[in-house]
Amino acid sequence: MKQATGRIKYWNPYVSGALLGVLLFLSFLVTGHGLGSSGGLNRIAVAMQDLVMPEHVDSVPYIAQMAGGDRDPLDHWIVWQVAGVLIGGFVSGLLRRRVRVQTFHGPQISARSRWGYAFLGGVLMGYGARLARGCTSGQALSGGAVLSVGSWAFMLAVFAGGYGLAWFVRRLWQPE
Repeated sequence: MKQATGRIKYWNPYVSGALLGVLLFLSFLVTGHGLGSSGGLNRIAVAMQDLVMPEHVDSVPYIAQMAGGDRDPLDHWIVWQVAGVLIGGFVSGLLRRRVRVQTFHGPQISARSRWGYAFLGGVLMGYGARLARGCTSGQALSGGAVLSVGSWAFMLAVFAGGYGLAWFVRRLWQPE
């Protein structure tokens, strides 16, 4: 469906939010687990480590509990959930003709710098997600849904930090 401007019309955010809530409920009902992604990405990274340096994997207790000995780190529900999200998102983009290679950036920053900052931000968010024992989807959606105080505190900190940082980087997106 297209709008009058020729741009693709997106779903109503309230309908999308309600559907996400239904999906979260079904996830708890069917699997006994909520939604999340950092655990799946962590297990994929551990699987790569296990291919290259299995002796290291066996010597670190945190990693060994996922892949030590004969354990397969990919044999876990969250890995397949992340794969389903990636595949589903790509198929959705194909169906709506929105798959293309492009880099959005403001006039004050180059595409190359944008990629560098995005990579650095991703590394920091990934580290923070493991440190906080869950990513924003796991903490906010799953933890928030079960009224976990830690998850609510985490999300308040995420919003406060994002709002505070936005003041410093907003100039990068505005014309000179």
